[in-house]
Amino acid sequence: MQVRRAAPQQWRDRAPVPAPWFRTVLPGRAARAGTDAVALAAALLIATLLRHDGDIGAVGLTGLVILAAVAGVVQTVAGIRFGLYTGRWSYGCFEEIAALVKAVAITTPVVFLLDTLLGRLVPRSAIIAAGLVTLVLAAGVRYTVRLLKDSRLRPSPEDGIRVVVMGAGEGATQVIRAMLRSPSSPYVPVALLDDDPAKRTLHVMGVPVAGNRFAMAEVVQRHRAEAVVIAIPSASADLIRGLTDLAQPLNVDLKVVPPVVELFGRTVRVEDIRPVSHEDLLGRREIGIDLEAVAGYLSGRRVLVTGAGGSIGSELCRQLARFNPARLVMLDRDESGLHAVQLSIDGRGMLDDRNLVVADIRDQQRLDEVFTEHKPQVVFHAAALKHLPLLEMHPSEALKTNIIGTYQILQTALRHNVDRLVNISTDKAADPCSVLGYSKRITERLTAAAGTGASGTYSSVRFGNVLGSRGSVLTAFAAQVESGGPITVTHPDVTRYFMTVQEAVRLVIQAGALDSKGEVLVLDMGEPVRIADVARRIADAAEQHIQIVYTGLRPGEKLAEILLGPDEPDHRPNHPLISQAPVPPLDGAVLSLLDPSAPGEDLIAVLRWLAESPALPTVREKPMAGGPLPAWHRADVSSKRHPETATVHPGGRP
Repeated sequence: MQVRRAAPQQWRDRAPVPAPWFRTVLPGRAARAGTDAVALAAALLIATLLRHDGDIGAVGLTGLVILAAVAGVVQTVAGIRFGLYTGRWSYGCFEEIAALVKAVAITTPVVFLLDTLLGRLVPRSAIIAAGLVTLVLAAGVRYTVRLLKDSRLRPSPEDGIRVVVMGAGEGATQVIRAMLRSPSSPYVPVALLDDDPAKRTLHVMGVPVAGNRFAMAEVVQRHRAEAVVIAIPSASADLIRGLTDLAQPLNVDLKVVPPVVELFGRTVRVEDIRPVSHEDLLGRREIGIDLEAVAGYLSGRRVLVTGAGGSIGSELCRQLARFNPARLVMLDRDESGLHAVQLSIDGRGMLDDRNLVVADIRDQQRLDEVFTEHKPQVVFHAAALKHLPLLEMHPSEALKTNIIGTYQILQTALRHNVDRLVNISTDKAADPCSVLGYSKRITERLTAAAGTGASGTYSSVRFGNVLGSRGSVLTAFAAQVESGGPITVTHPDVTRYFMTVQEAVRLVIQAGALDSKGEVLVLDMGEPVRIADVARRIADAAEQHIQIVYTGLRPGEKLAEILLGPDEPDHRPNHPLISQAPVPPLDGAVLSLLDPSAPGEDLIAVLRWLAESPALPTVREKPMAGGPLPAWHRADVSSKRHPETATVHPGGRP
């Protein structure tokens, strides 16, 4: 079917013509100014009558009318000067009341002076009293208008979901305001709970504090509540677990507002209220961040993120974008991952931006092309293989991606004068006993070596399990529950550190601001959590019975992870949640000892030796074009076959 396009003139004729601004805006602002002028005139009349003990015959009405007109003009001019009638604030807000006080404070002495020049039309004491009465009348009008407006917006208690709000702080105030000022809000707050005794008689927009958390059962029953909303953005996982245990037997929906790290400074909306997730129960903490320091190395800079399509990399991109870098280059070999992260940042997902880079960190030539084109000043290296059991079976892939890939990123960054590089590591690198741990410990040492010869700052950041990432324990457990179970746990006593991806990335960005050379920056992950407890909680929340099966620890797994190795001190000189531990450097030249075609056991032995060996001297020289790669890698790039000369020997020694 052919669609005929209308001529441009026809489209212009059909388009509605917006009304001039003065027709839509001016009447409301004029009404506000007129209301204040009438309030001032009424205040002059009231003050004059009081001065004459209520004797209206003693009041000079002509002079009063003249002075009221003059005072109205002065009040309007002062109000415009302080933004009362320019649409700067919503009607009746605290900022507008403050501006009203300023306007009246200016108007009163000016009217006093004009009255003297005009021959004292009213008593002088009446003018001073009129200023105070004007404030009361004008503020009273504003309060009444706002009260009527709020009552029209307030949802009906019979139509909405009756909720008890946990918390009576700023977060709860924002939540209640959002609930009561939206007719479409599905929630109606009926009571508040707060553990602070000083708030026991507090009312927030008419909603009373009815007790502390331990009164939840009684308050829910008394107010016939159907849901409990935890309105504490800074609530820890321990607090949310405790409140969940209190709400579980009450047959109510338990909901929560997002943590501070997700809000990123904005106010809470009704749409933000969501059910409590497993991430809330495990890894939620308030993370302080030095915005000035972070903005100093990100704002207006060219930033590159490798592994941008992954869980850590994509969240890095989303949070980095908020600091307004001059360019945010997102590199990944997964084009679907790049599409998803672009869609999450700008909502477009058109894949037509040169800052979206499809590349493999194992391809040195491609890396040089990317760095030459985009000239990054800051690099976050998040690309890596991370699944421990798979890398135990395929150690050569850990060598090619985690070790050689990272080394090529480091060498390319040095050649292109990158000012700051952050290498993302893992807690498996602390006292490693697996291929994943060996490979990431080696990358920490390679990064430390690169930092010794760099003019900028090159450091590694180490942290534990990230909730919600691809392949995380929660994702696996959820999939097992959906398929009917069982949930598989390796050992009843196995523990792991957990942190949400938002919290981890926030600390990674903060760590990047530290001037740390030759160190690994270790994030404080809180207390370790028993995996069996997590599995049991998820199984209990399932609709059907879910069995928990213990399968035994897999090769390379620890019963309990650690964040710091035996020789690494817990030293926190710059941030209370970031430890800084020295790393013995490892010269990249030793990578020539490694050959991915060697038997797996031999390769693992050499990886272990390189991870655990003492500091090896670093040769400080300008990085070679293409980087001083191992012989097998150079041959593989040129001829796609491995040399027979570069081998490793059993026992881990060349």
